[in-house]
Amino acid sequence: MADGGDVRRVAAGGVPAAAYWAPGTRILWRYRENAGDRFHIARPVTVVRDDAELLAAWMAPGTECVKPVLADGTPVHLEPLGSRYTKPRSVQRDRWFGTGVLKLARPGEPWSVWLFWEPGWRFKNWYVNLEEPLTRWGGGVDSEDHFLDISVHPDGSWHWRDEDEFAQAQRDGLMDAAQAERVLAAGRAAVEVIRAWGSPFSEGWEHWRPDPSWEVPQLPEDWDRTPARVSS
Repeated sequence: MADGGDVRRVAAGGVPAAAYWAPGTRILWRYRENAGDRFHIARPVTVVRDDAELLAAWMAPGTECVKPVLADGTPVHLEPLGSRYTKPRSVQRDRWFGTGVLKLARPGEPWSVWLFWEPGWRFKNWYVNLEEPLTRWGGGVDSEDHFLDISVHPDGSWHWRDEDEFAQAQRDGLMDAAQAERVLAAGRAAVEVIRAWGSPFSEGWEHWRPDPSWEVPQLPEDWDRTPARVSS
């Protein structure tokens, strides 16, 4: 069992060696609401690598997750943009469909990089998710999504994603001008890494494959608690 009782909130580079998770450890990767302290996204993942330079975690196909929905159960993406962030919301358990996702995050960095594949392990793209730097606790990591994202294709080309959602979030008061500028600055910094083809894009993660012995992690009943009971 991951040490859910040992809550550690540490700065980048300040994690004791004993606090790093061994490959194969199951943890939670969570996101808080943008206008509150509640968690509305929770995904059980398996640690691939965890050290002073990088946390890499695998979300397997079929993983039970928690996702936000409107209060009546309508998927968020089906709601028109003008009311998407103002209508009451709830959360719903669901299964991750399609292929799995490899998530990579460097300590203190305001984005994580996700890798997607088509069936048959044909690499599809990298996805730069702009977010708060991850906060570690004994059983996982927490963040807050910043709406704006970047898609990076196998040939190195890239484009912004969800610019309309980023603008709407500002109009709806989920992000003030100062925070929006910080997010844009983070995005521009990520673009410079992409253009230079730096880490993690240059490291061959698209050729990585999960250990076939790994089972799909279970979503704990207390997924929204810190600490949550994460099974190993």
